[in-house]
Amino acid sequence: MSELRFRVVETAFRKRPAHVEIPSERPSEYFARYVFNKEKMFKYLPGGVYAKLVDVIENNVPLDSGIADEVAAGMKRWAVEMGATHYTHWFHPLTEGTAEKHDAFVEPDGKGGMIEEFTGKLLVQQEPDASSFPNGGIRNTFETRGYSAWDPSSPAFIVDDTLCIPTVFIAYTGESLDYKAPLLKALRAVNKAATDVCHYFYPEVKKVVAYLGWEQEYFLVDEGLYAARPDLLMTGRTLTGHDSAKNQQLEDHYFGAIPPRVGAFMKDLEIEALKLGIPVKTRHNEVAPNQFELAPVFEECNLAVDHNMLIMALMRKIARNHGFRVLLHEKPFKGINGSGKHNNWSLGTDTGVLLMAPGKTSEENLCFIVFIVNTLMAVYRHNGLLKASISSATNAHRLGANEAPPAIISSFLGTQVSQMLNLIEESEKDELVSMDGKHGMKLDIPQIPELLIDNTDRNRTSPFAFTGNRFEFRAVGSEANCASAMIALNTAVAEQLAEFKVEVDALMEKGEERVSALLEVVRRYLKICKPIRFDGNGYSEEWKAEAARRGLDCETSVPLIFDNYLSKASVEMFERMAVMTRKELEARNEVKWETYTKKIQIESRVLGDLVMNHIIPVATEYQSKLLDNVWKMQALFTAGKASELSAKDLELIEEIAHHTAFVKEHVDKMVEARKEANRVACEREKAIAYHDRIVPMMEEIRYHIDKLELVVDDQMWTLPKYRELLFIR
Repeated sequence: MSELRFRVVETAFRKRPAHVEIPSERPSEYFARYVFNKEKMFKYLPGGVYAKLVDVIENNVPLDSGIADEVAAGMKRWAVEMGATHYTHWFHPLTEGTAEKHDAFVEPDGKGGMIEEFTGKLLVQQEPDASSFPNGGIRNTFETRGYSAWDPSSPAFIVDDTLCIPTVFIAYTGESLDYKAPLLKALRAVNKAATDVCHYFYPEVKKVVAYLGWEQEYFLVDEGLYAARPDLLMTGRTLTGHDSAKNQQLEDHYFGAIPPRVGAFMKDLEIEALKLGIPVKTRHNEVAPNQFELAPVFEECNLAVDHNMLIMALMRKIARNHGFRVLLHEKPFKGINGSGKHNNWSLGTDTGVLLMAPGKTSEENLCFIVFIVNTLMAVYRHNGLLKASISSATNAHRLGANEAPPAIISSFLGTQVSQMLNLIEESEKDELVSMDGKHGMKLDIPQIPELLIDNTDRNRTSPFAFTGNRFEFRAVGSEANCASAMIALNTAVAEQLAEFKVEVDALMEKGEERVSALLEVVRRYLKICKPIRFDGNGYSEEWKAEAARRGLDCETSVPLIFDNYLSKASVEMFERMAVMTRKELEARNEVKWETYTKKIQIESRVLGDLVMNHIIPVATEYQSKLLDNVWKMQALFTAGKASELSAKDLELIEEIAHHTAFVKEHVDKMVEARKEANRVACEREKAIAYHDRIVPMMEEIRYHIDKLELVVDDQMWTLPKYRELLFIR
């Protein structure tokens, strides 16, 4: 092992303290301590102002600008009491991250001193430089003005000494430049459309809420090892590295005992998350070594998205306190499971009805069927768009591998739901059907209680699976902003429900009974959307061929998948639902293509640097040592004996020469191909060039580097290997 690598590995594996100070209070006592929630609003705001603000949050009524100053004063008083000295508008630009600019609660008093001040104007809006964020041409360098605007539906919170105010981010010309603005519009659209359909069953419903429960998967690596891998540091994944002899093949890591150091990190993370109002509940080892997961209780979709962005930032910060780095890349290590962020999505009414859950009566089940079938229709009609919403340069490494759903959108329903829908489709009678809930299963072990079995099995190969009372969108990537998938899904469902209501109302106006009209439209939809339903093995080659025959989107090139955003059906849907305009969609696609190109470009450059500064120097140095050994044997032994003794060394010398020559030649070709691609003016065509030419070259180069790793002296190899990166000591 090289001296540098030895020092890095030895330091990383040195025992670190696994103790974390646990607060003396119970979690319920410090939950949301740093959140300006309704409890804090009630305490710090005048009664009338509190009532108006709650009405804005709960009923989506327009904000009365007259209360802004009083809200700002109360918010500032609370924040200062909690130790805050600054405030910031916290928003989600098109970077997959968050943005913030901190300002102090101070203004000159005109007498040579300072006063603490925070006005309603500062709370409601600010002016970030819009041209410095990805904008797809909506803003030029000389057109910098943009606005961030307060989102009252997501509560302000404090991180360190700064009050963070969730906001939307728009251009001076009005187009959205973030994820939150179109998400809020999509949630408004699905609320209206779903509420209208709910009135067929529950006239008292006033609001439908979209819920989201994300499951965040991630890797941890020792900070010292991370720093010794330029590829991890610069790209978030290993661009080289041969499989460890042991990785996940024994399946012993999944749900295994959590390593003490990791447990200390998890406890610390949970404490800080709970203080910020993030209702984290579940933690466990995932399938791959050093891979873990955390998940919260379900929340309203907009708040859940904010909390996921916040938890990712929190994870990065707290991991360093424990000598770790968090890897959120979808595929940081080749040959083992990657990381996803399953999005569990459902709809519920303000009266407590879960619209994706089977009911106890036939009437309730008809409502369930209506919403399930309309969701399937939305997914079928826009399966290409949904795939585009989760596609990226990083998630492309994960989708279709053994641990992730394929890059073909389909929906698993399970035997019971499928049988019920088939019965409705084939029946000619307007009969309401019932569906069994959980049923008991007794084991032949006296001391084990009866188990309650769900109405569906689970299918990990399905990208969009029904799991009993919700759909699980499993294809979302671990480092993605959930809002991207939620914008597409909620808008598609809103459009579909709106069309459903038009068709049902038309039949009822002609004199058909309500149930008959509902079932007639449902039956027709079931026939149309049947291609999206698939309960089998999504990994099989047979399914890929079958999906193509069914007319589902089977494209695998990420730049081409993005075209779905600009299809006629997508543009019409987003504009009809008042979520995004064609101009906004075109701008976002420019950002997506440009981001794809830049990520592959960075990876290609880093790989070239690794080859020239690590791989070839080490391989040729080892080759020189072998040559020196051969020369010495020839000087010491007879020709025949020397030839016999040095045969293995000569084979290694030849093998190393073959691999290094290939690597050097193809890195040079890759550089030239990159230069040629960079001359392409169109962002879409440039991204396609990087996908079609650069990515395959990187894979070919990696193959030969990984072969070199197997034969070069371990004491000389400078880069920490998988066996060191993947097993926490």
